Amino acid sequence: MKQMVVIGCDHAGYPLKQELVIFLREMGFEVKDVGTHSTDSCDYPIFARDLCQVVVEEGVPGILICGSGIGMSMTANRIKGIRAALCMNEYMARMSRRHNNANVLCLGARIIGIDLAREMVRVFLEEKFEGGRHLRRIRLMDGVSF
Repeated sequence: MKQMVVIGCDHAGYPLKQELVIFLREMGFEVKDVGTHSTDSCDYPIFARDLCQVVVEEGVPGILICGSGIGMSMTANRIKGIRAALCMNEYMARMSRRHNNANVLCLGARIIGIDLAREMVRVFLEEKFEGGRHLRRIRLMDGVSF
């Protein structure tokens, strides 16, 4: 059974999303696309909310894309159970998984190119959470007492 990844974007992220959907399928993932499905202007919080609902309910990783990545990350991080990381390079994508157990990768389509985006997606999906002292910090972020 293929692992599922959910992906969503706004109008600015649509072209990059289309490229990443192909890349994800080539990597062997089942892709659930929550939209948008064109470059027509739209409201990114709707797509962030829809993606985060799938991430929380199904326990799968998510990828959100908008022009800068900022709006998507701000919206996603307001949702309980989401740890969204706005990444600009491979190192950030790697560490967001290793140390922060991020479950949503946010990308800025107007900031990064397709090659960098592919590499960040690959790293984000292959990297594992280290646990240990980082788990304690995740619990503190989530407001869990010890």
